[in-house]
Amino acid sequence: MKVLICGAGIAGLTLAWHLERAGWEVELVEKAAAFRDGGYMIDFYGPGYQVAERMGLRPRLQRDRYPVDELSYVDRDGRQTSHLKLTSGLEDVVSLLRGDLARAIADDVRSPVTYGATVEAADQHAGGVSVRLTDGTTREVDLLVGADGTRSRVRELAFGEVTPRYLGHRVSAYVMTDAELSHRVGTRYQMLTEPGLMAGAYALRDDRLALLFLRREPDPVLSDDPAGELRRHFGGRGWILPEALARCPRPPELYHDLVTQVELERWHRGRIALLGDACQAVSLFAGHGASMAMAAAWILADELTTPGELTTSGDLTAPGHLTAPGELTDALARYQYRMTPVITEVQRFGRRFIQWMAPSSRWRIHARDLLFRLAALPGGNRLFVNSLSPGGHNLITSRSNVLEKS
Repeated sequence: MKVLICGAGIAGLTLAWHLERAGWEVELVEKAAAFRDGGYMIDFYGPGYQVAERMGLRPRLQRDRYPVDELSYVDRDGRQTSHLKLTSGLEDVVSLLRGDLARAIADDVRSPVTYGATVEAADQHAGGVSVRLTDGTTREVDLLVGADGTRSRVRELAFGEVTPRYLGHRVSAYVMTDAELSHRVGTRYQMLTEPGLMAGAYALRDDRLALLFLRREPDPVLSDDPAGELRRHFGGRGWILPEALARCPRPPELYHDLVTQVELERWHRGRIALLGDACQAVSLFAGHGASMAMAAAWILADELTTPGELTTSGDLTAPGHLTAPGELTDALARYQYRMTPVITEVQRFGRRFIQWMAPSSRWRIHARDLLFRLAALPGGNRLFVNSLSPGGHNLITSRSNVLEKS
């Protein structure tokens, strides 16, 4: 069985890892000219972390993780207004750059990746899918998977134009090197929030600093000058922002996008399936996109292979009785059935959490600061952690049935 995966991000790479070990012939295509490093800091846990452990990635992720010992809010003068010590309750959460997680998976994927190309056309027929890429080459495959993000080209080919649900905010992120600023921020996640604005920073290794910006904006049209836009809206806000934004890069080093969710009734059509943000985007506000991407990839691979073929080691298994072409539709339907409930829950949580992560008014900022002070009381740390996860931290991390067939 041959599969072409469009998108070499976390979802696409995870699917490739599993299918190649089950004997599939796998190829990936990626629109970006090269592997995409960097991105913003994520808290990685839940079903996705369980998948990473099954893939043998735990030692690599523990090596690449960053210690986050405090969440801290500051004012324009850099004075702390509220904070929360993270000394307990987050032992099973790994904080790392999104790009570092993708790199850990990519380093263990053996299938070829064609960079600088994407899917231009796809024609389904009785024997498979004829795919034409933007570089002019063609492929004949049994299955085409679109793991190509919220603006998925594969989704457009299969379902026509789909408008993601805009959550009223723009997000930007970049990594810079500055020993003084990195030392000043330290091993704590610092944030400055004002109504409709949030800027966060965290120190990385090698004197680097990761920065994240959120801004409320009703117009869902991206600026042609995202660096200039950041300077206009954040440059006069004090703290470390004037120095940091003076060296703000341009895309692609500067990540800049709309905060959206993707909601579809169907994730597949014939021999074309969608994965990750192409059909399941939960948004930055939900904070579980990477975990959901890896969980969904595991489930899709599980349905496309016979029992026992998903290994926990890096060794290739002997190809078993792979899913026959006529069984693909049923396998894809089961994949969606298993994954839909948790995606729906996490998306709902993301929409509720907007007002806490990016408060729209002063009173909401004061309410958040009060929550932090309550969290400092005995037992408050665990309550706070539960409030930051859909259904509670324990539920999302212990829900093993998300990864198991019912």
